[in-house]
Amino acid sequence: MQSNDVRTLLHCALPTAVAGVAGVAVSAAVAGGKGALGAVFGVLLVVLFMGGGLVVLLRTARQFPHLFQSMGLLLYTTQILLLMIILITFKGTSVFDPKCFAFTLLAATLVWIAAQVRSHMKAKILYVEPDSARTSS
Repeated sequence: MQSNDVRTLLHCALPTAVAGVAGVAVSAAVAGGKGALGAVFGVLLVVLFMGGGLVVLLRTARQFPHLFQSMGLLLYTTQILLLMIILITFKGTSVFDPKCFAFTLLAATLVWIAAQVRSHMKAKILYVEPDSARTSS
């Protein structure tokens, strides 16, 4: 991974982890240990899915730039299907509080997306190679 890729990943993961800690604290206060466990599971799911997806997309963009958009659509579709399978698997569980899980999952996802948008807006990545402009003239 290049340094700007790692920077993007860190700029997304750190705010999500902070939101996750807040979600775990609120869930523990509201629903006790089961709420905290659900919140931890939700945050871990977001970090694994979104972080893994970002790594796959960054590698695809570097190796196969022509497949970037298709890979993004395939990746997000796969993530949604996997999340659906996980939600169906834990539908009637009593191991953790499903409401705390759901709200923390939603909050962590929104924080990740906002952080990713901010990171891409702040990144100064050239999208036109300077040398190609001189050779084509």
